[in-house]
Amino acid sequence: MFRLTQIHQRIDERLRLERRKRRPDAGELFRLARLKQRAKRALARLSPAPALA
Repeated sequence: MFRLTQIHQRIDERLRLERRKRRPDAGELFRLARLKQRAKRALARLSPAPALA
């Protein structure tokens, strides 16, 4: 889980850097966004379900 969190953070940082560019690459932005979503879904699968009241 820790490793996935690190991966998610690194992808997020790369997305921020790409968006700051004068002419960001749309293909790279799309690819990074998809990778970030995959990492987020994997984290969600590993995290425990919230307890119902």
